[in-house]
Amino acid sequence: MKEKNPVLEAKRYVENARTILREKAAKEDDQYTDRKYVKLAGHAAYTGVLVALDGFLGRKEKGRKDVGWYQEQLASVDKKVLNSFVSAYELLHLSMGYDGNREFTVAQIGLKRADEIIQWVEQRTATC
Repeated sequence: MKEKNPVLEAKRYVENARTILREKAAKEDDQYTDRKYVKLAGHAAYTGVLVALDGFLGRKEKGRKDVGWYQEQLASVDKKVLNSFVSAYELLHLSMGYDGNREFTVAQIGLKRADEIIQWVEQRTATC
């Protein structure tokens, strides 16, 4: 069975998040009205970030990966992408995924950070 391209898979997750927000979360003014779908979109987009990073960073020696592991790995590679990752974690995973923050701008900035990270991974894996 052919292994999936992590960058394409990550983009698919983020696009699914956008579709959920657009079609299910029901935006009114500057807020989404359905917290459930905001949470689903946040989780999907954050998963996309992790899929991309896993494709670039590889496997952890022991145990499960956690946010600290990703931060350590990225700190030794690129501080700018580390900052984008921390922002994506806070916006997509915590604010949207757990809290269900319905602010339109929170979702848009979180998705932008996800795109930046995926693009960063794509640029680095294309040269390998």
